[in-house]
Amino acid sequence: MKKIIYIGIAALGLSSCGKLLDTEPTDRYTVESFWISEKGTIGALAGCYNSLTKTGTFGGTATVLWEETATPNAYNYDNSAGFNVIALGTQTAATNSAIISSRWADAYGGIGRCNTFLAHVEQSPLNANLKARMIAEAKFLRALYYNLLATYYGGVPVILDEPAMAQANIPRASRKEVVQQIIKDLDESIAVLPVAYTTTADIGRVTKGAAMALKARVLLFEASPLINTSGNTDQWIAAAKAAKDVMTLPGTGYALFSNYRNLFLSANENSTECVFDVQFKFPEYGTGFDIVLRQYNTVAPLKNLVDAYGMKDGKTKEESSLYNPASPYANRDPRFEQTIVYPGSTYRGSVVAPGTFVNTGFTMKKYSIYDSEPNTNMPASTDINYMIIRYADVLLMYAEAQNEALAVPDQSIYDAVESIRKRAGLNPYLLPGGLSKGQMREVIRSERRIELAGEGFYYTDIRRWKIAETVMKGPIYNYAGNAILSRSFNPQRDYWWPIPQTQRDLNHALEQNPNY
Repeated sequence: MKKIIYIGIAALGLSSCGKLLDTEPTDRYTVESFWISEKGTIGALAGCYNSLTKTGTFGGTATVLWEETATPNAYNYDNSAGFNVIALGTQTAATNSAIISSRWADAYGGIGRCNTFLAHVEQSPLNANLKARMIAEAKFLRALYYNLLATYYGGVPVILDEPAMAQANIPRASRKEVVQQIIKDLDESIAVLPVAYTTTADIGRVTKGAAMALKARVLLFEASPLINTSGNTDQWIAAAKAAKDVMTLPGTGYALFSNYRNLFLSANENSTECVFDVQFKFPEYGTGFDIVLRQYNTVAPLKNLVDAYGMKDGKTKEESSLYNPASPYANRDPRFEQTIVYPGSTYRGSVVAPGTFVNTGFTMKKYSIYDSEPNTNMPASTDINYMIIRYADVLLMYAEAQNEALAVPDQSIYDAVESIRKRAGLNPYLLPGGLSKGQMREVIRSERRIELAGEGFYYTDIRRWKIAETVMKGPIYNYAGNAILSRSFNPQRDYWWPIPQTQRDLNHALEQNPNY
């Protein structure tokens, strides 16, 4: 799939939108000629996938990792991609945060490619079954890009036709209307997509399980307090069912990978835990994960995250007899050692001194091979795939939604959470019996924070739980407990990003989000 996408984008790079003296060029594709061959049609769909690698979506240097720095988990000292501005609560519609501009532009770029593909694919000589599958792939991708927009900006213009000047002044649809379109695209994709592919060349293509998992994620956001202000139980029930459908779908092979640390290494890409990922290919296109985590240290874990890790006996550090303030990093949840580089740990063959990572004293290991390749000089760009959805997330989505749907946690919730704790190496991994709904809620939220730490999901979590106004206020601290700076969060404004002013200058029908 990596090779297919690269070839497809090379073809797109040669495309032309016009003709010279009504003569069709023979050395390149045009919008008209893409569809007359199977190769051209496949290349057009590859262009839809390639938008996953853009800075505003899931690519660029390290956009997905930098998102962690807009949370209590990490700090971004140089405002990479503009996430430190968001963390400080000082983002503006004039886009002093680069990600606010690029996410809008790159998501709509992907939507435009999908719309163009869907508008012309019927002209292709592809056989009917392949054509139907590729249409389903494009609809999934369009849903994914629209979900990015709905998650960060709220309501946005819904455009389903190929790009045209007539779309320049389309107003924002309501957020509900956007979500309805997302679910429609996903349901139509689910009906057609295969559970798995039979050839290695198709690894990385969207599957039925991936579309179902994205639907579960969308419904979980809709059921959460930020949107579901009345606490409507039916929305939690729908989210739980959607996640459970993924868990029980025959033939997927989904399972937790055996080793938590190794899950995030190139050698284990496309594992049983991967539901859907971005397929990078070095050196044509890749990420800067390694260099960002080691040299730049712009995803620097904060003491607040380190303190959130429990102990290897499955208890919090406040409850456990294993915790020793004189050796605060000893006997912690094994995921701590596999995620965080800390003073006194061994990294790249050397013991880490307190001043090695000057921003907070810590750095991340996830999505980096530095700790496993101590003598390697890393290039500026690497091609480890980024998992947009992995099976552990599906289990946690199910546990959260099912817990909120019931008055008292049932055994299925314990099973989902405990399977993740067991893989982590906690001993004992079993949770105490008889937890209340509120107690289980806190367990699940803690497990999400620890299990998914450093992967860029926590910002959306603290917003949809509507706790950002609490956890994003006040000072942040380095390893020694020294304050770095103080953050703020305006609950009347900051749960949503502003519509970029550059977009409003182009489209005067776009209304701004409140208080920007």
